[in-house]
Amino acid sequence: MSLALPAIGIETSGSMARWRRGLSIWIDAVEDGWAVPLLIAGFVAIWMVYFSIAYVGGDLHQDVIETWSLGRSFDWGSTKHPPLMGWAARAWTTVFPLTNWSFNLLALTNAAVGLWAVDRITQRFARGDKRIIVLLLLMVLPVYQLHAQRFNANAVLLSSWPLATWCFLRSFETRRAGWAVAAGLTAALAMLGKYYSIFLIASFAIAALCHPERKRYFSSQAPWIAALTGLVALAPHLVWLAMTGAQPFSHAIAHHTGKTSAAALIEGGGFLLAMSGIAGIPGLIWLAMARPRPARVLNDALSLAPGLRLLAVISIGTVILPALVSAIFGTDMPPLWGLQGVFLFVVVIVCGASYQAPRELTVNLAAIAIAIAIFAAVVVAPLHALYRNYVPLNEGRNFYQPAVTELDRLWRNATDSPLRAVGGDDGLAFAAAFYGADHPQYDMGLVHPRELMPAGDVRRPEGWAALCYDGDISCVAGMEAAAARTGHSVRVDFTLRTNLFGWQGASQGFVALIVPPEASPPAQTAPGIADELSSRRRLPSAAN
Repeated sequence: MSLALPAIGIETSGSMARWRRGLSIWIDAVEDGWAVPLLIAGFVAIWMVYFSIAYVGGDLHQDVIETWSLGRSFDWGSTKHPPLMGWAARAWTTVFPLTNWSFNLLALTNAAVGLWAVDRITQRFARGDKRIIVLLLLMVLPVYQLHAQRFNANAVLLSSWPLATWCFLRSFETRRAGWAVAAGLTAALAMLGKYYSIFLIASFAIAALCHPERKRYFSSQAPWIAALTGLVALAPHLVWLAMTGAQPFSHAIAHHTGKTSAAALIEGGGFLLAMSGIAGIPGLIWLAMARPRPARVLNDALSLAPGLRLLAVISIGTVILPALVSAIFGTDMPPLWGLQGVFLFVVVIVCGASYQAPRELTVNLAAIAIAIAIFAAVVVAPLHALYRNYVPLNEGRNFYQPAVTELDRLWRNATDSPLRAVGGDDGLAFAAAFYGADHPQYDMGLVHPRELMPAGDVRRPEGWAALCYDGDISCVAGMEAAAARTGHSVRVDFTLRTNLFGWQGASQGFVALIVPPEASPPAQTAPGIADELSSRRRLPSAAN
């Protein structure tokens, strides 16, 4: 990839030259304090436009609405994940509404905080153009927008890892109590985001032990204050784990372990190769911009400044340690879990170089990053929306709101009482909790109890409902078994069709189960709903 190509012909165009001068003036303002915030704000704005258009016919991913469901109460954990993502979603909805755009904004705000923290780290080692280059190299990867959109336990690390790294670096450099407390708190925050963060914290310890200043650091109060602060911050969660039987660990062991030795080696090796390839993309772009001699690159790598040497060991540790754990213990280790650590390599690669990239190539990189985002919002997003009208998203997200609207209508036909509980397919049940008029609680024990959950009591006096895809044999069978135990229920089969501005697309069948409150009269079965047309936001009820 040659970033010099866009410069061809630019000198012959006065309007283009002015445009380039504008970008150059913006880059000159990096140290004035407004260029980086403008870049991050523009990044959020453009990708908000992309999400709003691309998913006009699709709702939030199941992981996102599950995150909100887990955060409905400020518990210290859940059966699958630590609590940070749920807390963030709950805090966000105290200000913003339960809408698709709101949670897309949450995802991008989380990414923006991560980019801001990355810039704070970069400031420790570079000034001017390199600060912008680090952020632009991260922005051309689909990490801080497409990966970030699925706000879950992985995405929340996009902000918590840079924050923890920044505070650790400052604590190591200054050995002050304030930064030590900050390092402990942010490390605990990363652990409350996902237990995978243990690899980051272990890398902190290894990097400190390998550093020439290790004696001064460990003889100071800083590491011990940080460790104590982190343990105190994690104490409530540790107590919760002890009282609940460490359910997240049981879930992880049940779903992410058990590989054979050969498969484990392949998994660990694949993780290393994938992470090297992902981090290599911005590295190759940087080398294409600066065009240094190989000997100079090697010399820079061997003579990193002390702070960058610390960061380099951390970056290597966050890749080597997961690969070793996967190979030794036979665990899953998809590269998706390590994307939040790519910034470490980018900062070391760019800031560790003793050479600069020409200003015109920095301008070209900025132009390419901006062009990619605008092209995605203006061209790719409408095409994606049109395509998904006819080829729905695999998770069934095109039908979440219409299906929930129909479930609400069926419930209102049966009773005037609010719907308190919902079961069925995970995605549909979480969607019913998020988009439903009554925001019922999802109870997975109602229809298909899991191996970690005892069978639920389906005889709820307040009643409940469930929703399955008609082709999901397991879900429908669980629904029928639950209906047999209730003694009074109504099953309704219906079909929905996507509709994008009048263009009818794909169809999907559903099975709903309504169990009215015990005090309510038996519900009357609605006429057979063979086919219903859905608009994006509101489903008009139309029975055949």
